[in-house]
Amino acid sequence: MMENIEETPFRITPTVQALGFALRGEPANVSGADGLGSGDRVSSEPEKLWFKESSAKNLRNRDFLSPTTVLTTLYADGQVPPAVMGRVLSLRGSGVLPLAEGEVMADGLRVRVDRTATFQKVLSGASLYLKPPSQRQGCVVLNCPALHPKPNLPSPDTLTLGQLRTVLLTDHLGALLRRQGFTVSCCPVLPEESDIIAFLRMLGVDWPTVPVNWTNDEREEKMLDALQNSRYREREENEARSREGEGKKMEGEKEEVLLRVNLKRVFQEEQLSGYDPSLGTCTVLRDSVSHLAQLDSATAGCTASMVTAVHVTSCQDEFRQQQIAMLWRASGATVVQRHLVCGPVKTPATHLSAAQYLQLRRVQMKEASEMKYGEQVEGQTWDDIIKAMTSATVRFELLSTVHTSPVTLDVHREGSVSTKGPRGGVFVMYNCARLHTLFDSYERGVEKGLYPEIPESSQLDFSSLKEEGEWLLLFNYLIPFSELFDQSGQTLECDGGGARVNLKTEQVCKFLVSLSKDFSSYYNRVHVLGEPLPHLFNQMFCRLQLLRALRELYHSALDTLNLPPIRQL
Repeated sequence: MMENIEETPFRITPTVQALGFALRGEPANVSGADGLGSGDRVSSEPEKLWFKESSAKNLRNRDFLSPTTVLTTLYADGQVPPAVMGRVLSLRGSGVLPLAEGEVMADGLRVRVDRTATFQKVLSGASLYLKPPSQRQGCVVLNCPALHPKPNLPSPDTLTLGQLRTVLLTDHLGALLRRQGFTVSCCPVLPEESDIIAFLRMLGVDWPTVPVNWTNDEREEKMLDALQNSRYREREENEARSREGEGKKMEGEKEEVLLRVNLKRVFQEEQLSGYDPSLGTCTVLRDSVSHLAQLDSATAGCTASMVTAVHVTSCQDEFRQQQIAMLWRASGATVVQRHLVCGPVKTPATHLSAAQYLQLRRVQMKEASEMKYGEQVEGQTWDDIIKAMTSATVRFELLSTVHTSPVTLDVHREGSVSTKGPRGGVFVMYNCARLHTLFDSYERGVEKGLYPEIPESSQLDFSSLKEEGEWLLLFNYLIPFSELFDQSGQTLECDGGGARVNLKTEQVCKFLVSLSKDFSSYYNRVHVLGEPLPHLFNQMFCRLQLLRALRELYHSALDTLNLPPIRQL
């Protein structure tokens, strides 16, 4: 058992939970009648008894804090019994960080982690901190309504910014879920070599394609037959013709009306919560059947027992997508369906298509690069750099905001894209490149005989890492990183919650921007590659071990955004 504990990576959540259980103690330690009631109330959620610190100021004297309000709830006069304090400081368990000291102060019970031991273990197995805590099972179909023909295939010039946001979010979510072990397929498939595929590839999106002459006619007929035989179909003599103003119609006024389905009965009789009560009866058009056939095709290859379809749609298209979801249900589909709804993208005083927006950002990125780097900005290498930086700018602008909230883009102001300053994607890519430059410099020093190779972590004394930025980078970023991946899968696996699902899709972007700010501050303050003197090597190697782990963290996080790391600037 101890061997397993030693092999398990440190995690923040298990540590906070273990601290909560240790602090709560036995009922005998809980105060009188009022305190007992409150103690029972908080004891069922031990993770809420402690807070992980994150600011540089607070990390100077504590890593976790149980506030005075919690202590006075659990114990008479807020006095922590010695036995409880001993239990807190002697915590051991799977993923639990080792603690060095604790003290009760005016703000509560402070504890500090054994930082040297933590540096040693984390940096000896840094790759473990780049993986999700657990591998999940199941199949997820990510459906992007913006890419379905209506009836024509979307193009870069017809794709709106709000729709582009849903495409990029689908792409990012797919990468996150695959990392957690899910089998993920994206819907719809698109014709290879089409303009929309070429456009998506410019943004690093690898969308599934089919040959240009591919058709889905057989599956469309299958879905139409299923709807015609559905118990929710309205069986009227005149159902084959369109009747304006009666019921809720799907988009596409000039399309052939095939039949009518009572969607309200679907979600009422099948007890599906969260759907718009005004769905009512809708007419089924040819493009609706095509949409259903694509969904049916995407789920056909799923062999997992649990299949979930997530419709990633804009708020403007949410009602239509609820119609599609209920039509699919009416056809006999039993797939769990969730709707991830994105807020609008606003460009005050102007209107831009997705193609115009990408072109604008590319021009701005090139101009900013030329202003900083001059005439050297030419050739294939710089074309690739500008393409990656442009893609990073677009992705961070559209994905850094909570997906339900609107995004407002500044598409007029000069310098809205910059190669410096904490402005999102460019800033993140720039700091990733700085790490590559650092290690290139170190390798050149090794080749010249200035530095030896970095030794194994077991041969280093990590007590030399005393600069506050070093612990902050490990404690706020490297250790918590793996838990960041796990949240979307956890949310999807939860039962209930209605039609809508809210996933924290903005977290990776925000995490990378925050990391880049703290890394930049540290890097500007600390000279990592010191003089080639043997007595300075230990500290230099410890720092290089830390920064090498952060470089891999950058790569892992950027990979979920389909952004290739830039190795030079």
